[in-house]
Amino acid sequence: MKKIIILNGSPRKNWNTYKMCESFAQGVKEAGGEAEIINLYDIDFKGCRSCFACKLKEGKNFGRCSYPDGLTPILDKIAHADGLVVASPIYCSDVTGVTRCFIERLTFPFFEYKEGYPSIAPKKLKTAMIYTMNVPETLSNQMYPDMFDKTEFMIKTVFEKPVRIFAYDTYQFIDYDKYVVEVFDKNKKLKQKEENFPLDLKNAFEEGKNMVNGIINL
Repeated sequence: MKKIIILNGSPRKNWNTYKMCESFAQGVKEAGGEAEIINLYDIDFKGCRSCFACKLKEGKNFGRCSYPDGLTPILDKIAHADGLVVASPIYCSDVTGVTRCFIERLTFPFFEYKEGYPSIAPKKLKTAMIYTMNVPETLSNQMYPDMFDKTEFMIKTVFEKPVRIFAYDTYQFIDYDKYVVEVFDKNKKLKQKEENFPLDLKNAFEEGKNMVNGIINL
């Protein structure tokens, strides 16, 4: 059974990003794989500390992050999985801080400072990125022309290039009337949630199936 690890980089459980993770996981299971969702905000960890223990010649931690914290067992689990999904809402024109910290800790030990920066990851994992955001696709293309490439650069350096899965113009509040959000039309947002978000969830489901099938057919 192929194991897919899904990292939820949103602090809001059971909202848009988490629901996309759930749909992806359902697609994985539909295709006969095993999926595990891990909430990054539940883990006590920080980003790379630049200790370089993972690069030390003949070091006992060469090729792996040596810093012991809540992320350590998860990094070990990912190293021996068959696929990886990283999901994050877009906050202040980027993925969430914990998502960025996770990507640092995961990827930096898995490449060498040699010509071409070769990967030394145990497996060339299939990968996917799930992005959710409260702006429409046209505005996203204007605001973030190269953000996704930068976010994914290290992942595709050590693993495979991620498949991108988007949910645009997401519904942010249970009750829009309680918040100062004059730039948003709550009725349009609700329509988007009811008509388009189910399609986003279906796309995530299909990509979950595709990842498992792609691994099986290697």
